[in-house]
Amino acid sequence: MTGSNPAADRGPGAEVWPLIRAERAALLVDLEDLSDDQWAMPSLCSGLSVREVLAHLTAAASLNSVRWLAGVIRCRFDFDKQVAMRLAEQLGASPAETLDRFRRVVPSRSKPPLPVVAMLGETIVHAEDIRRPLGVRRDYPIQTVTRVAEYYQGSDLVVVAKGRIGGLRLVANDGPFKTGSGALVSGSTLALTMAMTGREAYVDDLEGDGVELLRERCGTG
Repeated sequence: MTGSNPAADRGPGAEVWPLIRAERAALLVDLEDLSDDQWAMPSLCSGLSVREVLAHLTAAASLNSVRWLAGVIRCRFDFDKQVAMRLAEQLGASPAETLDRFRRVVPSRSKPPLPVVAMLGETIVHAEDIRRPLGVRRDYPIQTVTRVAEYYQGSDLVVVAKGRIGGLRLVANDGPFKTGSGALVSGSTLALTMAMTGREAYVDDLEGDGVELLRERCGTG
């Protein structure tokens, strides 16, 4: 489940898997010495703690299309119920066990029926859902976060992003990313990406005439 997948090595998006592994490994390092109180802190994912978001990442890296579909059927096509079920499967009995389960999936190339770049997006966005409340900062490779931004600007799959930025012009001040037309929103590629996915905390890091409209749209969809 967590080893090399020959089909993934050759298939579309194969070059993205090393980026996913690198981001998982970086997150693992950041979480090695958390206290119990830190594990219990609310993440930026509504209703989920830091520990629960990590278990969610583990769950995503533990699924393939067949297991995902089996879970959907078991949960009677209630996708939120399946997400909760899979999270519970990976939570473990303690924070140490939660972390160890995540450690085992760092090299995994298993995924639900999503584009590989969507898995990279999930990895980075949920890592920030964890890091921001903890006050932990990562300097992401600009090529990696730009790839995620470019994916989200054209997609409403899993999370509404494309719809959230309609009528706005997003321009990164630390890399080549730019998209759209209309009122300007500028800032780091990471802050733009997180705001696109509805994380209002990152809107505070942005500037431009379109910021308040983007703020209003965060948390919807």
